[in-house]
Amino acid sequence: MRSTTRLSLLASLSSLAVAAPAFAQSAADEADAADAPQIIVTGTRSANRTVQDSAVPIDVLSGAAMTDGGQAETNKILNKLVPSFNFPQPAIADGSDALRPATLRGLSPDQTLVLINGKRRHVSALLNINGTVGRGSAAVDMNTIPALAIDRIEVLRDGASSQYGSDAIAGVINIRIKSANSGGRATVSYGKYNTTIDGVDNVTGLVTSGGAPVPMTTDSRYFQANVQGERKAHDGESYAISANVGLPFFGNQDGYINITGEYRHRGFTNRQGFDLRPNYIRPTATTWDPRELTFNRLEFRFGDPVADDFILFANAGVPVGDSYELYMTASFDKRDSLSAANYRQQNAAANRDWSVLAPNTAPTNANFVALTPDGFLPKIQSALTDFAGTIGLRTTAGEWNADASFSAGQNHFDYRVEDSLNTSFGPASQRSFDAGGLRYSQYLANLDISREFDAGFASPLTVAFGAEYRSERFKIRPGDPQSWAIGPYFQPSIVTTALNCTATSGVYNAGTSVCSYPGRGAGAGAQGFPGLPASASTNRQRENIAAYVELDADLMENLSATMAARFEHYSDFGDTLTSKLALRYEFVPGFALRGSISTGFRAPSLHQQFFTTTSTNFIGGVPVDISTVAVDSPVAKALGSKPLRPEKAFNLSAGFTANPLSGLTLTVDYYNIRINDRIVLTENLGAAGSGTSAVNTAVKAVLDANGFNSVGAARFFINGLNTRTEGVDAVLNWRVPVEGMGKWTLTAAYNYNKQKILKYNNDLGPLASIPGLILFGRVESLRFTEGQPRDKVVLSLDGDLGMFGLTARTTRYGKVTSPGSAAPISAPTSLTDYGPDDIFLSAKWITDLELRFKPTERLSFAIGADNLLDVYPDRSPWGPRPASVGGSYPANQQYIPFSIFSPFGFNGRYLYAKASISF
Repeated sequence: MRSTTRLSLLASLSSLAVAAPAFAQSAADEADAADAPQIIVTGTRSANRTVQDSAVPIDVLSGAAMTDGGQAETNKILNKLVPSFNFPQPAIADGSDALRPATLRGLSPDQTLVLINGKRRHVSALLNINGTVGRGSAAVDMNTIPALAIDRIEVLRDGASSQYGSDAIAGVINIRIKSANSGGRATVSYGKYNTTIDGVDNVTGLVTSGGAPVPMTTDSRYFQANVQGERKAHDGESYAISANVGLPFFGNQDGYINITGEYRHRGFTNRQGFDLRPNYIRPTATTWDPRELTFNRLEFRFGDPVADDFILFANAGVPVGDSYELYMTASFDKRDSLSAANYRQQNAAANRDWSVLAPNTAPTNANFVALTPDGFLPKIQSALTDFAGTIGLRTTAGEWNADASFSAGQNHFDYRVEDSLNTSFGPASQRSFDAGGLRYSQYLANLDISREFDAGFASPLTVAFGAEYRSERFKIRPGDPQSWAIGPYFQPSIVTTALNCTATSGVYNAGTSVCSYPGRGAGAGAQGFPGLPASASTNRQRENIAAYVELDADLMENLSATMAARFEHYSDFGDTLTSKLALRYEFVPGFALRGSISTGFRAPSLHQQFFTTTSTNFIGGVPVDISTVAVDSPVAKALGSKPLRPEKAFNLSAGFTANPLSGLTLTVDYYNIRINDRIVLTENLGAAGSGTSAVNTAVKAVLDANGFNSVGAARFFINGLNTRTEGVDAVLNWRVPVEGMGKWTLTAAYNYNKQKILKYNNDLGPLASIPGLILFGRVESLRFTEGQPRDKVVLSLDGDLGMFGLTARTTRYGKVTSPGSAAPISAPTSLTDYGPDDIFLSAKWITDLELRFKPTERLSFAIGADNLLDVYPDRSPWGPRPASVGGSYPANQQYIPFSIFSPFGFNGRYLYAKASISF
């Protein structure tokens, strides 16, 4: 049941937040629980350390907080609760639509370690390589964990590599699973978006003259349209059914089996503007196809993809003898998602039937024959399968505590492309493709030992030490040949004789001896998502071993300290050694200073070292490979790649805590995180690269000299940046003393976060001497430093009065920059100046409201609205740029109205209802 002193999601960030129990409590019990110290298990291995006396900032999110509100996905819930947590929701970003990355403190998604019951969770198989937040990372998919299974979440906002190993640079998220052996809860929820899309015209038809559409006078790329108000949307229908039950362990009342099952469906949303571009080939230079007047101009899908999740989570434990406990955790998630790529217009080359042309016939509007009558919208179907299990034995025999465990986890991510085609195969092309898949697996063995010693301090000295073995494997499975291959309707230009050119129906250039085939220029690969080619097949593995030691004690009555050190050896890059010191000094009762200093690291992932894929582009009639290549591939080595080194971090934090009154707490913490050798993906390097003409020519010469003439451009991961992240977290929590008016909590939380690139590492062997070469460009630099909110504020009121309850929350998301591809006009080579197409998203307030009614102790109902006031990010500008700048904004900003960097998405108001029963 819901506690009548239930803390809001935001309030649970404070040091007095309490995890909601799985069984019913009396009001007196709940009041006592709210004042009881909260024992934590993250950031320390001491058995009696609490949130209040922790030397590092730790947030505790209760299970009740995770299940309140309208969202079912764990990442969306955390985005509303934790000010330093960011979860943008990109669209038209391939696999990143289905598995969206989240960040903590503005760092990369893979720089936060996720634990389940204190054990490292495996990361996903997907590598985010599109232009989204978290580009180049592979992180844990926390949406595979149902909110109803969660007892509490402990968020450690401090570097902890010396305690937990790789990835714990931004912090640690430790998800504790319910362990009750009786009772349970079942919940049904339904919701839908009901929104007016801010700044997007509702088009009722095209303006006509003489029965034909009329182009805009200010921008002839678009037709003039009749509009009536703003476009409205009623979509994204979502529902979830979940249940949690606690049982004795096969009849043993001292043991438990806690099982959670959840099915959730999310319908797609579409926030595109009406596409006013001409869609059809013009019959003549002065006429338009009459179908322009009836064409559905909402042909894109710009928003959430369709997604269906089926999740099972189990947590079990049973005593073995008098001093041992056998425990197990298991999880399974099957997610099917369907997202959309960009629409291929009827008049696009991707929709041309090249089979009707002779090889020597130049394509024109007059000889255009379409493969599909109106164009087509390729859809990317992602099938995610995730499963994991842990079995362990812990003991408290004598004075020693020991925990030995073995864990295994796998994540499979498979692609299909539907409603598409491979243009180079013409009418014989498949319309549905198996585009390949990715696999990641992790096997983990742990041994943790601890004991308390009387060392003459104010509290016993906790000495903890342990060891870990981990094995990882990453695989790439190629797709159908037609998903990536070149079909018969592309033929490259060749150098040959006039006689041979004529015999093959080519067009001969006597001056260059080049025979070209203008009627064989079809694009290759499945439109929307070219499949993973046979050359990408990968099966790589590595191992690492680690050992740590940790000391924790109250040195004096008001001074506590935690010290840790950890050594790790990786089979691919070698050794690391990290350490940490954290102190807390309570100078007067209720007021304390705290701080920490630590070193940390993140090992280069197998994905970053070995991910490979290639798409074929055509430049001057010649097929060239645009490739993401493994760091140790011959192409990468030719361009000067080096084995990836681990990212090295130096964390510094300092803060204070105050508890001046009963029920009132304040915490403020400053952090400074310096990271050297950050691993990033280079720009495209080669003839078809992203550099200047001179730079591209110079890089091509390097590739040609090494025998890679067909490589148009390549990119790979490098240790490319040194950065600094600094900011402040502040949380104020007040349990309002309103006698006879129920239980109420007010919370205010704030995060300020600033990213800075300190150094670009451009020393790539043969490329280092190329003037003007840029390995990490302006667009990625600005996404890195300004692509997430500079600050975030969360204000909440939460409480219950008798049978009624309320949660009101408003969140301010700070400004964000979404850089465009156009270079700065006054300084084209600058990595920091703004370009004419950069989009500046202003700060926005998003308000959520939930009302609850609880007619009995077991039954509860709720209705609510997320984004109650229907706020949208700033609309992207379109049409002509200001006269002082000149030119036009990118054409797609007319019908793709919002940046995917919006920190709260762009779906608008979401209305929902829920019903729950406890038993």
